[in-house]
Amino acid sequence: MESPEIFAGGNYSDERGNVVFNNKFNASEVKRIYFIENINTELIRGWTGHKIEQRWFSVVQGSFIIKLIRIDNWQHPSKRSDVLRFEMNSENMDVLHVPGGYASAIQAVEKGSRLLVMANYSLGEINDDYRFPIDYFENL
Repeated sequence: MESPEIFAGGNYSDERGNVVFNNKFNASEVKRIYFIENINTELIRGWTGHKIEQRWFSVVQGSFIIKLIRIDNWQHPSKRSDVLRFEMNSENMDVLHVPGGYASAIQAVEKGSRLLVMANYSLGEINDDYRFPIDYFENL
């Protein structure tokens, strides 16, 4: 199974202004995009997982903490799972790739933060949405 990875972006400034870019991310698999804006910084959106579908996350405003858990048994996932934790911000156009097989929990760190989400399936193309209570996993 693939592991999540960050495609590092960058930025460039000169007398004309700023350019924020990501020359390492290949968007050819993306079929759908949307934004997530949490209502406040206390809310943790999750756990939502996908057995097959892949996701790519990029912070376009502010900053987020994204936690990931690999799930091997989707009908009865272990409540004791290792949590991968990623802190991302909008300074560079970093892209976090989340392969199928993971559930995510997303929390804005700054008010007004905005997260771009990309997926490799169109809405309704497959039935691959798994949701767990935010306190399901013991070691958040």
